[in-house]
Amino acid sequence: MPSKSIQIVSYSGISLLDLAGPLDVFLAANMFAPSTRPPYSISVIALEERTDVFSGLSLNTSLLDAETPKPHTLVIPGGLGIHDLCKSPRFIELVAHMNKAQRLVGVCIGTFALATAGKLKGLKATTHWSAYDELEQRFPDVSVQRGPIYIKDGNIWTSAGITSGIDLALSLVEQDLGHSVALAVARHLVMFLKRPGDQEQFSSSLKLQAESSHFSDLHAWITRNLDMDLSISMLANFMNMTERTFIRKYTAETGRTPKKMVEQLRLDAARHLLVTSNRPLKEVACKTGFNNEATLIRRFTKAFGVTPKEHREHFRAS
Repeated sequence: MPSKSIQIVSYSGISLLDLAGPLDVFLAANMFAPSTRPPYSISVIALEERTDVFSGLSLNTSLLDAETPKPHTLVIPGGLGIHDLCKSPRFIELVAHMNKAQRLVGVCIGTFALATAGKLKGLKATTHWSAYDELEQRFPDVSVQRGPIYIKDGNIWTSAGITSGIDLALSLVEQDLGHSVALAVARHLVMFLKRPGDQEQFSSSLKLQAESSHFSDLHAWITRNLDMDLSISMLANFMNMTERTFIRKYTAETGRTPKKMVEQLRLDAARHLLVTSNRPLKEVACKTGFNNEATLIRRFTKAFGVTPKEHREHFRAS
């Protein structure tokens, strides 16, 4: 079976992790694949022979020209220089090269290169959370998906920011070489878990930290004590406030009630335990403060549209 040609596009102002993350995944896959010959032929190409990452650091790359082999998979990482790349007079050459690829990948705001080339018309795509609005405004014919860490629509894959490019690349390896090879690569990269694409870009804990620094200690304490009776009086006491003052200030600062916040943290913890352990549902329910299996199933299904069992099975299938 011939090797699949993986070509990663470099340009001035690229994000190193957007490039290096997927690159390391494919390099590791060549190590762990059971075949006698490497399943991937990997190269880094650019419109210039040298691309500047930042002052003092540059990458030597293969020049994209008429002699460049046709890629199986063309990966365009993100980086602050992506918009200059799209405005380059030579961008048309990159578009022509995209037309030769069997599979296109946009990592982070690398999605903008695919959109500029007209590759995302009528398709679902995602990008870094900070660029959702810009992508929607500039390319109204793209169905921007807010939240997922990566998306596949036909032969085009797009991912959220930075490290999610690794998750996307792992999914490509799984598609090409199977689940066991993808897991071997994930273990080699010391990844905590292999995430499915529909995982949210943010956990509830991270969202709450971003929304409120004043209550960050409270959120951390709750996360460590989800199995306790987290009543309003207990939370208010932690903050040295009356219940009425606590509810008013918390709701004003975060836009949600304390009760809703506790529920979100419990659901987030339950979802994490479901995909990282074999604990029975009863134990997951007790550990996250839902007290019994029936309550966990009811709340989880209402929040995510699937049962805890279905969520666990979907993750493992992914």
